[in-house]
Amino acid sequence: MTRRMLGIVDSDSFAKWGASLLAALPDGWETSLVAVNTAATASDVQLSTAIRHASTGGRPVQRLSHQQVVDHIRRHRPDAVLVATRGPIAEVLIDAIIRKVPRRPVIVTGLPGISTPAKWKGLFLRARADLFVLHSHREIREYRALAASHDMTHRFGLATLPFLHAAGGIRSGHRRDSIVFAAQPTVPAGLEARRMLMGWLAETASAHPDVRVVVKIRARNGEGQTHSEKHPYADLVPQDAPSNLVVEGGSMMDQLERAIGFVTVSSTATLEAIAHGVPSLVLADFGVSGKLINEVFMGSGLLGTSRDLIAARFKHVVPSWREDNYFHDAGDDDWSDQLDMLLTLRETSRLPERAAVRVSRGGPLRCAWERKRAFGEHDRSLAGYLALVVGTPLRLARNATSAVLPGPGRREAVDVVLARAADDAV
Repeated sequence: MTRRMLGIVDSDSFAKWGASLLAALPDGWETSLVAVNTAATASDVQLSTAIRHASTGGRPVQRLSHQQVVDHIRRHRPDAVLVATRGPIAEVLIDAIIRKVPRRPVIVTGLPGISTPAKWKGLFLRARADLFVLHSHREIREYRALAASHDMTHRFGLATLPFLHAAGGIRSGHRRDSIVFAAQPTVPAGLEARRMLMGWLAETASAHPDVRVVVKIRARNGEGQTHSEKHPYADLVPQDAPSNLVVEGGSMMDQLERAIGFVTVSSTATLEAIAHGVPSLVLADFGVSGKLINEVFMGSGLLGTSRDLIAARFKHVVPSWREDNYFHDAGDDDWSDQLDMLLTLRETSRLPERAAVRVSRGGPLRCAWERKRAFGEHDRSLAGYLALVVGTPLRLARNATSAVLPGPGRREAVDVVLARAADDAV
């Protein structure tokens, strides 16, 4: 029996992850992909790049509003839905599917790339999904402990990061002539730190004139990203930079095909480089911390400094680090088995409803407020605009009184007012 799964994506990293995870499903699945319209939804070029190495059933990626996504699910009735979007979008979509779709599909969600240390917000916003997919034994441990610390139960499934399955896709014998720097929109965040990085890359290019030093960016010309980028690297190239320092977009796999070395501060692309056997370097000049998303590389053997970069001293990962961090045996993956179990529960009308962690007395208007905040101009509902008009001054008032009232009291006061407004207006 063929089962059907619909993937819902928004930003570039989630599009890549979502399409690739669908492609990793075992035989017997028919998959399709839609992009929900948000401020950060991937452009056509980004979507094309994201799905190039993944199967989406041969169908083009439709762009739909959040309401059209729900209508699409109601009309086509997939057995399962993968909500591969940023947290606030995921929360709204998951809630809408549960409330509005009869005999709803199994809802799968998760996080792309490196997701350690575990973050409460990522879990909190996806609390009502049936299955939360993660990608290493370490991540599973950390998220289970985080859920338990909040008296919350959740079903976590282990999957090999989908793009690591494509490690054999790099063609042998390709000309190796590049040092590839994987840029990130927010790490490091400060302007001076990013200028310093560009300076090191320019020095590297000067020291190795026979090698291209590629600043691999993920977005150009206003394209959306999972995280907004305040200081794009393309704007920070020194005026006297050597000609072999270049800024390029496109596929990371294409860049790794030509790489003699890979460098980043903490990008998930490090895992792609490891998988493809490209010597790598994770810069620790700015520190090692959860905020920089590079704690996971402690003990990997890849941490180094700008001096290593300029000298082109790239490293290979320590074998003992691999098993606990993304390179576990494929036989450990259990997410598709858990999905099968959840589908069996659905087929026998025993799929449990998961309670929301967010408990609000704001009623329909509070839901409209969260939806409007998540989708912005892409939510054109009357209730959304009304919630914005009512909720914005209340939020400002709550923030202004933050030093006077305890947190729960402030939130409850806002919810009470929203609930009363909802009774009057919705």
